[in-house]
Amino acid sequence: MCTGKCSRFIAIGLYPLVVISIICNIVLFFPAGDTKYVSDGKITEEVKYMGGVIGGGIMVLLPALYIHLTGKEGCCGNRCGMFLSIAFAAVGVAGGLYSFIVAVLGLKNGPYCKVLLVWMTPFKDSEKGYLADSSQWIKCTEPEDIVQFHIGLFSTLLATSSLQVILCAAQMINGLFGCLCGTCIKKEVI
Repeated sequence: MCTGKCSRFIAIGLYPLVVISIICNIVLFFPAGDTKYVSDGKITEEVKYMGGVIGGGIMVLLPALYIHLTGKEGCCGNRCGMFLSIAFAAVGVAGGLYSFIVAVLGLKNGPYCKVLLVWMTPFKDSEKGYLADSSQWIKCTEPEDIVQFHIGLFSTLLATSSLQVILCAAQMINGLFGCLCGTCIKKEVI
C-alpha cells in the first residue's frame, strides 16, 4: 500500500472515533439523561475538561481532514504534503493523549454523586478501587446508575483515544516514508 492510500485509510478510521469521542463527552454532561445536574453544577470534574470534545474531537478532526486530503492528491501526494501530515498527525497524537489522560483521571477518581445528603466524589481517595468492587457502587444514591454510566462512557473515551493515538502515530510514520521516499505516481509514457 502506498503512503497516500494509507493516509486515506487512517483518516477514514479517525472520523468515527472523533464522532464517538464528542458524543461521549456531551452525554457525560447529562447523567441519568437529566439536565438538572449540569445546570446545578453537579457533574464530574473531568467532564468539564472536555477531553472528548477538545482532545479526541477537534484536535483529531483537523489532522484527519488534512491527512485525508493528503491521500487524495494521487497515489502518495507530494513530499511537502506528507511532511505537513507529520505535523498534523502530531497534533492528533496530542489531542488523543489529552483525551486519554482525562479519561484515565475520570475512571480513577470516579463519579461526582450524592452520598446520603452530601454531593461528593466518594471514590477519589479510596484505597480500594471501586472499579473492581461493584458492592461500593451503592454509595452513590443520585443520579441513578451514575457509576455504570460514568464507567461506560469514560471507558469508551479511553478506548477511542487509544485508537486515535495509534492511528495518528502510524500516520507520522507513514508521512515520514512519504516525505523521504517521494511519490509513487506513475508517469504517463508519451
